[in-house]
Amino acid sequence: MSETASTRTSSRFSLSNLTLIQKITAGYAAMALFTAAALVFSSYNIYRSTNISRDIANNELPVIGTLIELRSSLLAQESFAGKYIILRDPAFIDLFHQRQAEAQASLTMLERTPPTSDLKELKRLYLEYQKASEKLFSGHSASNGALRTPALRVLNAIDTSYLKRRDKLKVVLARADEQQKRTVWWTIAISCTGFLLAIGVAPVVTYRTFGAIRELQSATHRIAAGDFDYRPEVPYGDEISDLARDFTKMAARLKVLEQMSLDASPLTRLPGNIAIERVLEERLQSGAPFAFCYADLDNFKPYGDHYGYAKGSELLRLTGDLIQAAVKENGGSEGFVGHVGGDDFVMVIPVDLVTPVCEEVIRSFNAEVAKHYSPEDLRAGGIEGSDRYGVHRFFPVMTISIAVIVCGRDQFASAVEIARAAAKVKDRAKGKTGSTYLIGTPESEKA
Repeated sequence: MSETASTRTSSRFSLSNLTLIQKITAGYAAMALFTAAALVFSSYNIYRSTNISRDIANNELPVIGTLIELRSSLLAQESFAGKYIILRDPAFIDLFHQRQAEAQASLTMLERTPPTSDLKELKRLYLEYQKASEKLFSGHSASNGALRTPALRVLNAIDTSYLKRRDKLKVVLARADEQQKRTVWWTIAISCTGFLLAIGVAPVVTYRTFGAIRELQSATHRIAAGDFDYRPEVPYGDEISDLARDFTKMAARLKVLEQMSLDASPLTRLPGNIAIERVLEERLQSGAPFAFCYADLDNFKPYGDHYGYAKGSELLRLTGDLIQAAVKENGGSEGFVGHVGGDDFVMVIPVDLVTPVCEEVIRSFNAEVAKHYSPEDLRAGGIEGSDRYGVHRFFPVMTISIAVIVCGRDQFASAVEIARAAAKVKDRAKGKTGSTYLIGTPESEKA
């Protein structure tokens, strides 16, 4: 009893003997301890979030991009196989094998990723598709049906794997969002405890961290909701800014994948109207002159009515391929090809490449279109049919008309003005005989 009382007296004595400096030091030490704990906790979770984002950027997004490339290669193989069955031209076998090599490269890249059952099944189905193609080209199979069935299986497997990874990406983003919430609230709780022990010391250190975390939390919400253009405003210089850059890269890649999926033409796989308008606006903003080429097929509707929808679609796919090849060969990386819809295509190329590109497109098209008419119709020079008014008349063999507008920021203010000017030039070009291209001046077309 006496010993206990003595111990209590000693404790009270030791506390009461602390000097003011010692108490302040103890208070600052406690504040520093809680602040350090808050910083360690937030930094650790930020590091984890950074690893999640980097894992997405380094693993998930490349797999998704590779699956899209594999799907494009498979569709191209199907197209060349179909052409081979119709035309029996060995050149299509070589083109088929080229795209087959691209597909093999994509599969090899997928094999470097962590193995999953869906990727193993995808490889197995593609091997079956390869065997079916070998039978077709060796003459053991005469119809496209034997190749179409395994192709559809591979496409379904690719789509399934793509959707699976897209859903996984959403789950990871949701998990990162939840982690950000926990990080914010726990950091606030720990820091407030230190703040209460030494008011006025911690805010300068913690304010910047909390603001950045809240900004990243907002970025997580908005990116997950589909706002891929959102850029988190985080000061440069620490792990949080690294995470913000990773978020920006991830959002940009997701936006590209989304636009590729929604805007691309399902027939030619070329960029559609949204991408075309974006490219034109970017070129106008740059101020450098460029050429906008609007290509239109003459007498395409009578051809489709006469030979059928499938032949018309096949010719459109081929037209898109040859236009893209001409731009790539002559315009390199500076060229752009889009599919407005139907039989209308656009090219955005440097001004000095207008002549070689347009002439190559016309040459390739004239050589290709002759393969899609019967010998009788070629000898006759065209086909009989009804025009859009129901009048029966003769339509010459299909040609291509290209309207060219040389423009820049000083001549046109928007993509809409460029399209209107090109439409006027196209009407004049279509009035000429045969495949042709016509260069219009901005002043005359805007008048």
